Amino acid sequence: MSSNSFGKLFTVTTFGESHGPAIGCVIDGCPPGLAISEEEFRQDLDRRATGKSRHTSQRREADEVEILSGVYEGKTTGTPMALLIRNTDQRSKDYGDIASTFRPGHADYTYWQKYGIRDPRGGGRSSARETTMRVAAAVVAKKWLAERHGVRVRGYLAQLGNMAPAGFDWDAVGRNPFFWPCEGQVRELEKAMDALRKSGDSVGARVTVVAEGVPPGWGEPVYGKLDGDLAAALMSINAVKGVEIGDGFAAVEQRGSEHRDEMHLDGFTSNHAGGILGGISTGQAVVASIALKPTSSILIPGRSINLAGEPVDVVTKGRHDPCVGIRATPIAEAMMALVLMDHALRHRAQCGDVGVVAPRIP
Repeated sequence: MSSNSFGKLFTVTTFGESHGPAIGCVIDGCPPGLAISEEEFRQDLDRRATGKSRHTSQRREADEVEILSGVYEGKTTGTPMALLIRNTDQRSKDYGDIASTFRPGHADYTYWQKYGIRDPRGGGRSSARETTMRVAAAVVAKKWLAERHGVRVRGYLAQLGNMAPAGFDWDAVGRNPFFWPCEGQVRELEKAMDALRKSGDSVGARVTVVAEGVPPGWGEPVYGKLDGDLAAALMSINAVKGVEIGDGFAAVEQRGSEHRDEMHLDGFTSNHAGGILGGISTGQAVVASIALKPTSSILIPGRSINLAGEPVDVVTKGRHDPCVGIRATPIAEAMMALVLMDHALRHRAQCGDVGVVAPRIP
């Protein structure tokens, strides 16, 4: 199995490499009748794109979506949707020096061991460039979820290195290039990133994504649990090394009397579980967080080996992010939306006629 597809009923297959002529995806299982246009992809693709501030890679791609199939007279037909984005700003020469070496912390070595061949230009298929198509596919999912169920998916940068938000305001998230929820700290973040970039090093990050309006009942125990599929989807994002649902690892230090989300007729008293119990949504906000490792493409020399098995020092040139987490928020949102879309259709297929079961907590 090549595993370039995910989802059971809402299935997304991506293709393409970082420095190839184009990247794309095929969405199979999208319900018919959803109004969609190429212009609607612009906002989320711009949010994910590099080159929007000095704190990310300066690669500048147009990211213009072409809808090749599955849409007629502005509405989805129910047949496979093919989306294509042409790559327009590749600088493959930046990677000439590492074609015969393995960058430490990258997928160079593992791709070589698996396939016996690799594309060294920008990481090829292992590049975060591939996530562009996940974000594009999620534009469709987000719109359907919002129109059909009133679901809203949004995220924010919850930690940058050792820095955490001093306050929280959803409106602030969209007003700065960090997706940071405390606007008063943005200048401090800029100074930290400027110093980090000057040093040639990188840092990790934490991103939290929240889906509000998810009705109770989504998820398929025991091997298709909502949190299980969500964790797998989020872990599939480049550089992600940890996933938490709700309180996650903080639950280790909690008592049962503290962690359990008690219920009253007017609602739950807390949401430590992240809106999922037994693999099924509770009707509360679904909350997940991801931990992203520091970027491995840095200017500080690192020890490695080459194809001849000789020791070498590697310095990665080119245009790279000192913190990949800065633009990971829309990618995490995308994976949450795609999982929820798939589970919404799966729930409709098996249990769509169950209706509201009393008692239902608001």
